[in-house]
Amino acid sequence: MSYPRTDVTVDLVVFGLTAGYQELQVLLIQRAQASQPFCGSWALPGGFISGSETLAESARRTLKRETGLSLSYLEQLYTFGDPGRDPRGRVISVCFLGLVRPDSVALTLTHPATADVRWWTIETTPALAFDHRDLIDTALQRLRSKVAWQPIGVDLLPERFTLSDLQGVYELILGRRLDKRNFRRKIIKLNVLVATDQFRHDNHRPAQLFRFDKERYDRLCAAGIAFEL
Repeated sequence: MSYPRTDVTVDLVVFGLTAGYQELQVLLIQRAQASQPFCGSWALPGGFISGSETLAESARRTLKRETGLSLSYLEQLYTFGDPGRDPRGRVISVCFLGLVRPDSVALTLTHPATADVRWWTIETTPALAFDHRDLIDTALQRLRSKVAWQPIGVDLLPERFTLSDLQGVYELILGRRLDKRNFRRKIIKLNVLVATDQFRHDNHRPAQLFRFDKERYDRLCAAGIAFEL
């Protein structure tokens, strides 16, 4: 008995923040002119899996091959399998969500099927190949839901940051302003921040710098401790 052929790919939605935490960015690649279908179009990094790889291994290999990036944070997000999502035939995509600081990494073109790779703000992303707009929307919903049940920021902020920086990250992801006092009370209660003896001096009064207690941060994330804002 013969069965219809179904291929499996991985796609990656990698989010970062612009300098000053003003806008949310997503990493896109431009498909080379010889890459069919959607030649010349922008898309998420991704590709077909190898039979000897796990899904996570395939995602990391594909991201490295097409953008030069290796991420510390990567989670399996969702599986997309609408029959008409790929004109080449039935293709199921396992989507991964990644977080990184764009200013801490360098993008490289290392694959002939990729003509360009760059960060785009969510508001200015071009028309995308396949159903990749749906993938980004799903990843954004997931990111916004994460802030309600676990602390975030360790992969988006520098090693040392102010409480205003951290609040800015939350506000940018949620798309709304947060009460300053309430936010600080709740984030400090989580006990994931360590105050340093360093301060940032700008036009206002000096702001104390903090860092994450990575061990406690990881424990809280694993436990799924609620963090309602």
